[in-house]
Amino acid sequence: MRIPSWWPQLSFQVWLIFVGRLLSQTGTGFALFYTPLFFVDQVGLRATQVGLGLGLMALSGVLGRILGGSMADGAWGRRSTLILSLAISAAGSFGFALSQGFYSFALASLVAGMGQGLYWPPVEAIVADLTTREQRNEAYALNRLGDNLGLSLGVAMASALVALTKNYRLLFVIDGLTYLIFLALLWFCIRETRVAQSAAEPLWAGWKTALRDRSLVVFALANIFFTTYIAQLSSSLPLYLRKGAGIPEVQIGPLFALHGALIALLQLPAARWLNRWTRVRALQGSALMWGLGFGLIWLSSLAAQLGAMPAMGMAALALAVLSLALVSYNPSASALVADLAPDHLRGVYLSINSLCWAVGFAIGPLIGGMALDLPPPWAGGLWLFWVSTVSLVWGILGFLDGTLPCRVNAATASPPQAAVPLRKAEP
Repeated sequence: MRIPSWWPQLSFQVWLIFVGRLLSQTGTGFALFYTPLFFVDQVGLRATQVGLGLGLMALSGVLGRILGGSMADGAWGRRSTLILSLAISAAGSFGFALSQGFYSFALASLVAGMGQGLYWPPVEAIVADLTTREQRNEAYALNRLGDNLGLSLGVAMASALVALTKNYRLLFVIDGLTYLIFLALLWFCIRETRVAQSAAEPLWAGWKTALRDRSLVVFALANIFFTTYIAQLSSSLPLYLRKGAGIPEVQIGPLFALHGALIALLQLPAARWLNRWTRVRALQGSALMWGLGFGLIWLSSLAAQLGAMPAMGMAALALAVLSLALVSYNPSASALVADLAPDHLRGVYLSINSLCWAVGFAIGPLIGGMALDLPPPWAGGLWLFWVSTVSLVWGILGFLDGTLPCRVNAATASPPQAAVPLRKAEP
């Protein structure tokens, strides 16, 4: 069987990882938005206790990311580390389903956070191992597509299931089962991809090498800004559109649904188009679009106050621009880190990339929450603040552009490759 030339020319195992990520993120979508609601309204925990539990999840997730990178590059390898992460994540989900009070909830949070932290370095490293530099934009875009589609499907199905059964605990059981299905897929169909080393290195040796890589450290500074921007989409933006722009809640949901659909539609075509640019140029373009999108968000409330145009229309335009910003960031960032990493240290390097997400999603909601607690005229300054940071990000990336080696900082566009036959993954 031959693959059409326009279809991403990727190995069968990359497609299996896509399927697994689609499944696991569908399960995450089942539980993601209902966790606080269930434990406050149904179990009877205080909102502060739920917040503390979720904070513990984030804390153990950081530890998991650090361990996951070292384990994926060491004797455990990518496959075994990923299998362990899925088993721990499943245990955390079932723990949520059985939780009856704060201590059991906190324990489940710690377990789930560790599983999620261990997950990201090996799953990203496997994609890098299975692809050439020219293929990585599309490979990472495909997997981000699986993540986004899975979350969207999970949230939609969870809403329907809760409406029919009123059984919130079933959501966590389904989440755990999706992890186990992905685990089985890995166990039977995915081979180890780590490059074998002639001699075992100390567990933390890879981190010393990575943290001495000036290009990686400079990129991480810019990447924290990008992940902080992304955190605004789920933490600050919905609340601002409701309070600052005066958009009814019933319209905000469809607005974000269209935003997600646009990301899914554009992710793969954008990744292929970005191959004609260097990774850094693609990220600089993404930074400009983040700035433009945040500027339009600020204008949406201004337009509503002046009656110049409907805030809904301006917000829709802003989210369309932010969709472009996101689809140009996602594959370029992961591909750049994979290009920088020595083959035997991809787990550690991609762990640092994942830690940038942890930092961004820790400080982003905090800054956004503080700003949105200000009186309305000042709350809109949040978006102008983010616009002002784009010049700093651009400058960091410009410095990075001048320091990267030619093998990393080059466009990857090339004539279409010949279609490759589908084959079964090696055992």
